[in-house]
Amino acid sequence: MKWLLWGACIAACGLVLRGYAAGHLRKHKQLAVSGPYAFTRNPLYLGSILLAAGFSVASHSWVSTLLLAAYLAIFYPAVIRREQTELKALYGAAFVEYAAQVPAFWPRLSPATPSTEHFSWPLYRQNREYEATIGLAVAMAILWALMLWRR
Repeated sequence: MKWLLWGACIAACGLVLRGYAAGHLRKHKQLAVSGPYAFTRNPLYLGSILLAAGFSVASHSWVSTLLLAAYLAIFYPAVIRREQTELKALYGAAFVEYAAQVPAFWPRLSPATPSTEHFSWPLYRQNREYEATIGLAVAMAILWALMLWRR
């Protein structure tokens, strides 16, 4: 049970990061540079990695951990590169300047630039980030049920 609780706590950190990012993201309308985007260009992916890490801890399974890690290591770098190319094509010099200041993945310790923009619940809902919360709840419920069944 302790693994499930620790994993849920780690995953909750990922959900908070993803939710915070979704509340600053105006897809294909404006380059996101506020909120967590002032620290990392890919806060949604960083949040997803925390979710995966939480699930791995909760499952207490080396097999699931290795499978998740392999999936993330194989697919995320390619997806991030593709998205960076799309953002450069869409926003040009503004993205190039942003990318020069903000790391692609591991966050800076301080924001690259101050911003007056704030988290937006309507953007959070529009970006449908609540689906990640539902998915995590279902995954943790399944792990909990498996724990009870194995007893």
